[in-house]
Amino acid sequence: MATKRTHRRWTAAAVLGLLLVPACSGGDGAPGEPGADGTPGADGAPGTEGTDGTNGTNGTNGTNGTNGTDGKDGVTYGGEVHFAPVSFPASDAQKRLVQASTSVAVDGSDHPIDFVTEFRAGDVLGSETFGLIVDHQGMAVKNDDDSNFISNAFDFSSLLQVGNKIFQVTHLETLPGGMYLTELSQDANTGALTPVSTQPIDFSAVGGLWTPCAGSVSPWNTHLGGEEYPPDAREWDEIATIDQLHPAFTRPMLRYWGLDIYSTTNGQLDLTKAQVAAVWNPYFHGWVTEVAVAMDGTPSVMKHRAMGRVAVELAYVMPDQRTAYITDDGQNGSLYMFVADTAGNLSAGSLYAMKWWQTSPDGADGGSADIEWVDLGHATDAEIDAMIAADITFGDIFAVETPLNDGSCPTSGFIPVNASQAGGSRLECLRLEPGMEKAASRFETARYANMLGATTEVRKEEGVTYDPDSHTLFVAISSIERGMESFAKNGNPNTSYDYGTSDDIRLASNTCGGVYALDVAPDPAIGSDYVAQNWRAIVVGQEMSYGQGSPYAGNTCSVNGIANPDNVTFMVGYDTLIIGEDTGSGHQNDAVWAYDMLTGKLTRILTTPYGSETTSPYWYPDLGGFGYLKLVVQHPYGESDSNQSTGPMDERAYDGYLGPFPAMSTK
Repeated sequence: MATKRTHRRWTAAAVLGLLLVPACSGGDGAPGEPGADGTPGADGAPGTEGTDGTNGTNGTNGTNGTNGTDGKDGVTYGGEVHFAPVSFPASDAQKRLVQASTSVAVDGSDHPIDFVTEFRAGDVLGSETFGLIVDHQGMAVKNDDDSNFISNAFDFSSLLQVGNKIFQVTHLETLPGGMYLTELSQDANTGALTPVSTQPIDFSAVGGLWTPCAGSVSPWNTHLGGEEYPPDAREWDEIATIDQLHPAFTRPMLRYWGLDIYSTTNGQLDLTKAQVAAVWNPYFHGWVTEVAVAMDGTPSVMKHRAMGRVAVELAYVMPDQRTAYITDDGQNGSLYMFVADTAGNLSAGSLYAMKWWQTSPDGADGGSADIEWVDLGHATDAEIDAMIAADITFGDIFAVETPLNDGSCPTSGFIPVNASQAGGSRLECLRLEPGMEKAASRFETARYANMLGATTEVRKEEGVTYDPDSHTLFVAISSIERGMESFAKNGNPNTSYDYGTSDDIRLASNTCGGVYALDVAPDPAIGSDYVAQNWRAIVVGQEMSYGQGSPYAGNTCSVNGIANPDNVTFMVGYDTLIIGEDTGSGHQNDAVWAYDMLTGKLTRILTTPYGSETTSPYWYPDLGGFGYLKLVVQHPYGESDSNQSTGPMDERAYDGYLGPFPAMSTK
């Protein structure tokens, strides 16, 4: 253990005394107590400051953080539009009328609207009878009783504002076909459109016009149409006499060239194949058509043969003014995409056909799929026009042989094909002749697409429209059946719609049809920002069987849903898809619907008389300060219920519009 050390305080005097004590003297007394501590001295002056230290060196930079992932596109919230609903026609009186919404609420403000008839088939406008079909010389085409042929089959009817005038181009869906250009006046206060004059449009320079069906307005303000169910060039090659042409199909078109299709000797037509071949070619028809109207009201026409030849319902051009979608209203058709070389010019470009990769279970109602695009090659109008002038025939393009009973081809190099021809389909064994790829891609587009592996199983593909806010394309399928169903590979190949195909589409039959949404996105390989990526059903009809005691007896699709959707248009900025019907038994009276994309609600906004089809729904948000939903009522009492007609005046088609609306911006 350490010794504890004690400390004692000594004064200086005491210490000195100890040092001076003599060795011989007596001892000193005990030391006195230490005195008190002295007061502390004053602080010394501060020392001088030291010099600053040197700066420290910079630290090393930290590493960059990783980039964050892109956020989702924002949703465009536009305005709101709500139509007053129209009831399903129940009484005989209602079934004879055009019933339409009487009001529409736009962004909370109510506006009166109605269906306005501009004119009807046979009306005299100026010096012309609207609907009169004329031939290549402008003379009236005659019926078999020598009466004038006046078409009752109005279809697409466009509105084009050219300078300070408004023109309307109207399709007449007949054989021969026709188009009329009508000048309209617009009331500056009410927006009412009234016909001023009309004239038939001359198609003689491009081979006449074959059953023009639906259409659209191009971004550069021209009218786009098509020629539906073109004649089968193989059939033309194989017939020996004109009697072998279908009496209600190809044969009536020959009247356009002034040929007599009625005169017979011993029951045989006097008209010979050589007489027809001198003026007509099946490859004259099946093309996208374009009509431009000049400032002075003069029309000019084009057939865009670079875009392919199918049962064209319509072509619809996307906002880039290069990408166009072409729907095929055939029996075994596809969806086609054309990408033009130059914006605003459809005379040259590359053509593609859809390949369907089903993502929904087999049999799913409506179904869904991813799609890819099969390249059919590049062409120009001029190249294909030259082939027509050179009298290229089906036999020049393909060799043909008869399929075996199991649907296969007997000879190597032949491919089984079951694609749309003249509105129908049949199994064929075809072999492409050397060097005929371009001719096949444009003259026989569906057959060639099938040979290259594209999906040609779509049934009655109708209208197409686009919503730029959601980047969504919409396509109507009138009836989901036949090639769109799944079929076992057995039986008679000539009665199965899936022989000669890969049976890509395998859905449950739904004769009421449906409307599909297709997302579009950029595709650098194709060179377009508007390439469809997929299909998904958004609204389908519901098959029904109403009892005889029901007011809806006879309707085979639910009266509260769509039946056989045909043409569609989109109210951009208002999230509303307009759907028009072309139905026979699905609904006794065809309807037009407004479908709210946000809520999924369907509102019936118009119904048509017995036996008529709704055609031409097309939305014009601002034309001279007013909005219009263009609509046509085709062939009343003509598709069904002809026994309900009280006379020819009932049966005349209507051309008109629902509106006027206030001008409605696209937000």
